[in-house]
Amino acid sequence: MIDWVRLIIDIIFWPPLFQLVIAPGLVAALLIVIFIIWFERKTAARVQMRIGPYHISPRIGGFLQLIADLTRYAFQEIIVPATVDKPIFIGAPLTALILSLLPVVSMPFTSTSYYYPFPMKYSLLLTIALSTLSPIFIVAAGWASNNKFTVIGSLRESFVITAYELLIVITALSGGVAVLSYNLVDIVNAQTPFYKWMLFTNPIAALTMFAAILMATSGFPFEIPEAENEIVAGAFTEYSGLMYGINMGSAYIKRFVYTVLFTLVFLGGWLPYKPGMHLIDGYIIPVIIVLVKATIVMAVISFLRAVYGRFRVDQALDGAWRVFMPLALIGFGIALLEAYMGVYG
Repeated sequence: MIDWVRLIIDIIFWPPLFQLVIAPGLVAALLIVIFIIWFERKTAARVQMRIGPYHISPRIGGFLQLIADLTRYAFQEIIVPATVDKPIFIGAPLTALILSLLPVVSMPFTSTSYYYPFPMKYSLLLTIALSTLSPIFIVAAGWASNNKFTVIGSLRESFVITAYELLIVITALSGGVAVLSYNLVDIVNAQTPFYKWMLFTNPIAALTMFAAILMATSGFPFEIPEAENEIVAGAFTEYSGLMYGINMGSAYIKRFVYTVLFTLVFLGGWLPYKPGMHLIDGYIIPVIIVLVKATIVMAVISFLRAVYGRFRVDQALDGAWRVFMPLALIGFGIALLEAYMGVYG
């Protein structure tokens, strides 16, 4: 019996499986997303003096309302219109959800190499590459729905993709350029002591990437592809039940992944903690620190929903190319200067 228990524990805590499925993988991502959705609702209700969820579990701020919503999505009928391209209509959201979480397999959460699956020299480049895969399936889902509103929503998504992906690539690469390494472990370790966090040494790149994350995940004021007062639910208009929930959840999962990357590049990752060599002190504690930082960044993004209106698509794109693109290039230039001056050794 003891051998079976030990085998199960070894399987659960096998680093690649633990990172992809449990923490900071799917389980941790879902728990954080549930908290962030609750926080977003309660913050918007408080700031805008609206009534938020409170009938269900009023003593804990209506938190169980989210469980009720998930249950409703799970048991609602999934309606597939006769005019859609069924294989793509069903497969695109599922693929987008999986690919949204996939970049965590290349992101280290500790400097102890045994405890993450791919201790690679170019983990930053691979993370950026994997993060660019999921948006194309959102566009495909809208096109496969065969509806004018979904097509317009898909086109808006493609416009925003073109703008934000380049911003994220440039700003994230600035971290590697400053350190002269594309290994995320080297980038994190270089940001010690805390005043060397790249948020402080290169705030222009950090703020530009933050704005790009808002655009990437349809956060306010960039909630453009799903503008309900103009194009219903955009690319997701024809979806119902659990399929609609998967589409909405993909954006939050993607936001989670991007904020984790932001934490590693600009917020010192697991620093100031120095990982040990065992499971608890070498992996669990660093993962918790990274997730707490990422959750705080997600909470700030959610707070913006309560205080900003939504931009028009032309305003958002004009801001991306005329404002944020020059700022991203300036941030990259600062990183080159830091590398030349040896700021990070």
